[in-house]
Amino acid sequence: MFEKLSDRLERSFKLLKGQGRITEINVAETLKDVRRALIDADVNYKVAKTFTDNVKQKALGQNVINAIEPGQLMVKIVHDELATLMGGQETPLRIEGKPAIILMSGLQGSGKTTFTGKLAKKLKSEKAMRPLLVACDVYRPAAIDQLKVLADSIGVEVYTEDGVKDPVAIAKRAIEHAKANHNDLVIVDTAGRLAVDEEMMAEIEAIKKAINPGEILFVVDAMTGQDAVNTARTFNERLDFGGVVLTKLDGDTRGGAALSIRSVVDKPIKFIGTGESLDGIDIFYPARMADRILGMGDIVSLVERAQQQFDEKEAEELAKKLKRNQFTFNDFLKQIQQVKRMGNIKDLAAMIPGMGKAIKDIDIDNNAFKGIEAIISSMTPYEREHPEVIRGTRVARIAKGSGTQIQDVSRLLKQFDQIRKMMHTMTNMGPNPAAMMRQMRQMRRKR
Repeated sequence: MFEKLSDRLERSFKLLKGQGRITEINVAETLKDVRRALIDADVNYKVAKTFTDNVKQKALGQNVINAIEPGQLMVKIVHDELATLMGGQETPLRIEGKPAIILMSGLQGSGKTTFTGKLAKKLKSEKAMRPLLVACDVYRPAAIDQLKVLADSIGVEVYTEDGVKDPVAIAKRAIEHAKANHNDLVIVDTAGRLAVDEEMMAEIEAIKKAINPGEILFVVDAMTGQDAVNTARTFNERLDFGGVVLTKLDGDTRGGAALSIRSVVDKPIKFIGTGESLDGIDIFYPARMADRILGMGDIVSLVERAQQQFDEKEAEELAKKLKRNQFTFNDFLKQIQQVKRMGNIKDLAAMIPGMGKAIKDIDIDNNAFKGIEAIISSMTPYEREHPEVIRGTRVARIAKGSGTQIQDVSRLLKQFDQIRKMMHTMTNMGPNPAAMMRQMRQMRRKR
């Protein structure tokens, strides 16, 4: 995400760093280039101009020209202004009422239905809520089927009424159903169209009036650029929504909508969609996003994702096995699966400070683990627990069963042995994984 903008901003700061002497003139030239970079990234022109004017004012006010490291000071000012532009602080989701009602809005194809499933899963797992999903898109049969599939995959109920074409009536009866069945959360998925029209807006206004939701989220495809901003403005005028959800941000290399939308509609971005999986949802943190845009990584978000996948009790057991040098292929496979659930591998690596730039031209396929998983799956249960017995005919059988070459199996065995030795050494030298997790939690609390 934000790849083009990050590259352009990096080049802009090089203009400043490359100067032997920093003057008001070359600070202005740098900011002019920053403004161009923002506009090229599809940031609204007025927003881009206001942004660079604010940065210039602060830069001259903090005496960047006479600073020991003016380039670094400028980066900090731009970082802080970017965070402010995107809202400053994260804005929590409003979960009010019994049941709490969340109304989803947006155009067709924005990712409303998928995000409805993602949000339900997140609130179910993190807040132990009992969501009810409501299918109010009565015009597109695929939307109802999609919602049913999503609901089934996360183990929640979905409310539908076959043959009924009145979404207002469906929504009202869904709320009564939720109360009767002790659902403490209702998420209403509404119809969208390819473009804003009066019929759609009147319908969702009527749904809002009928159910009085505590939270209204506007879902928008980040890849639509300035159209996203214009659509957000129209929906906000009619619905007065509480927050924005930016979907498909993992596929947007420009990201201008994220920088513009907050300023134009004066509503916070609350969530971003970061992948197709149901775990591909992140709370929007303006400061962390500014870190990513400026190539500083986002180690806090990486830690949080890891903590969502790694159980502390399992980490304790793993530490004991590592100390005894009993790490097995079953353990290895489990670790791979946990990493995969965290999201796109390249995006995860880019969260490590300094890594984003290093890997930007490297193609990291999320299917890279498939060959390894196939090899491990072709082993017998005994072989997975006792890797040392795998040699000769066993290697040939595993290669044949996994559709790989003997060399591939031999290479994995060698790499696994090296990994096991390294992890055994590191565990005996320092804190175990569970202790590290506790330390990371403490770090988060201090922030």
